[in-house]
Amino acid sequence: MNEVIITKENFDEEIRNYKGMPVLIDFWASWCGPCMMLAPIVEEIADEYDGRVKVCKVNVDEEPELAAAFRVESIPLLVVVKDGAIVNQAVGLRPKESIIEMLGL
Repeated sequence: MNEVIITKENFDEEIRNYKGMPVLIDFWASWCGPCMMLAPIVEEIADEYDGRVKVCKVNVDEEPELAAAFRVESIPLLVVVKDGAIVNQAVGLRPKESIIEMLGL
């Protein structure tokens, strides 16, 4: 599964109104070192857990309204959404095992 790039235009369809598997949202920016270190881990999760988790990415520089809506103060920020509700979140670089645990997988 490819990671889905989230914008304010597709947010409702891809996240808010999405029912089914958990959604992992990665809030990131290209200038953020820890974000760049986290990116391959998130991509690996998207590939390995295809069909069990939907992985989405939000560039905070390109989508400041979404960053504000999620009250993003530090990045990388990982948010887990299930049936439109936030069920877990964590700031900073995390090992793969910790992210899988956040997802409840």
